[in-house]
Parts: sequence; structure tokens; C-alpha cells
Amino acid sequence: MSELKKLITEALKDQKEMFGDDFFERLDIAAPNSDKQIIAEAVPKKSAGVVETNLFMEDFQKAASLEELDAKINSCMKCELGKSRNKFVFGAGNPNADALLIGEAPGADEDKQGVPFVGRAGKLLNDILKAIHFEREDIYIANILKCRPPANRNPLPAEMEMCKPYLHKQIELINPKVILCLGLVSANSLLGKKESLTRMRGQVFDFDNRKVMVTYHPAALLRNPNWKKGCWEDVQKFRALYDSLSGK
Repeated sequence: MSELKKLITEALKDQKEMFGDDFFERLDIAAPNSDKQIIAEAVPKKSAGVVETNLFMEDFQKAASLEELDAKINSCMKCELGKSRNKFVFGAGNPNADALLIGEAPGADEDKQGVPFVGRAGKLLNDILKAIHFEREDIYIANILKCRPPANRNPLPAEMEMCKPYLHKQIELINPKVILCLGLVSANSLLGKKESLTRMRGQVFDFDNRKVMVTYHPAALLRNPNWKKGCWEDVQKFRALYDSLSGK
């Protein structure tokens, strides 16, 4: 039993080192046993824990710019992806863009550089944008997730739910007129749907008073080149929608 007390005592000391004295309160428990006294001193303050958690979860909502938002969330550890990432991939482009493109999650190249769509899929996306007379500097690009899932697996529902408020805040700050979702995961997550890509392509959806269209993810086009024709049709419609709403 004394060995168990020793382990508990050491563990609580470690917690105290990590969280500091402000996270703990001393309880006056009449007990001669020194181990119990250490445990009594290390009882977490419930109110402090709630305040700290709420500040971490909600403080980013006060951000007045993308730079401020990035600074507030780029050390996020709300899910397991924070432990395995190399770099947080916030987003890139024109902070006042009328057009926002949303992908699914960073890949290996994005995780290394901290920038969305910089690998082979990114090169293809650049070509697609140029074909409809966009440069990357004209638009903004973000992802549903800010951290790379292991082995580039699809984002898990819980991961998307935790990361979604960050994306919604980005959308609020950028204030685009049109959004193009790249891929099924991106579309269903943003729009709260469980539809197939085939059913969503070609339609115009509403999200928070903004128009949304859906097309293939560039990585899917690399695996299935026969889908490029359909993507070309989608992005031409997207450009026409953009022109009609932005007065271009």
C-alpha cells in the first residue's frame, strides 16, 4: 500500500509541476500521515479548471483578424492529431478574398511546410485555378482539419467536430461570397450533410448567407484522371457564380 501511495504522490507532484500552484488548493485535513497531507495539498481547484478550459475553448472567438486567430489556435491540442503533427496548417491566401476553397486535411507535404495544398495535389489545384483565371493570391484556401491525420487517413467525425469552430471563425473573418468544397469530406462536414459527391456536384448550397459549390478533391483527380472533365465543368460553374456575385 505504501508503494501505491508513493506512486500517487509522485504523480500529483508531476501534475503540480505542469499546472502550477494556482491550479491547486490546500485542504485542511487533520491527518498525521505526510503522504495524505501531500495529496490533500494537490486537490485541483474545480473553478480554476473550468475557467482555464473555457478560456482555451472560447478565447479564439474574440480574434479580430486571421493573424490573431492563427496565434490563438496554432498550439491547439484538443485532439490526438496535435501530438503527431509537425506543423499546424492554418490556411493561406488573400484574407479578404471573395472566394474560399476548403479541402479536407493536410497531407505529408502540407504538414512539413505548414501551408495547404503544396504537394502534387496542390500543383494540380494551381493549374485548375489558372484555367478559370484565378491565382492563389486571389483566393483563400483552408481545410476542415488543421493537422494531418496519420497516414493521410480520412478525418474522424470527432476530429472534425473539434476543429469545425476554427474554420467557421475563419469564414467569418474572411467573409467570402462563394465557397468551393474540395471533396466529399469537406462538403459534408461544412454543410452538415451525408450525401454522395455525385448528388452534390452542380448544385448551389447556402451556408451562413454564402453560396457553396462542391467538386472533386485534386488528390482524387490524380488517382482518377477520368474525373477531370467533371471537375472542369464544376469549376467553370463556380467561376460564373463568383463573377455574378462579386461583380467581376
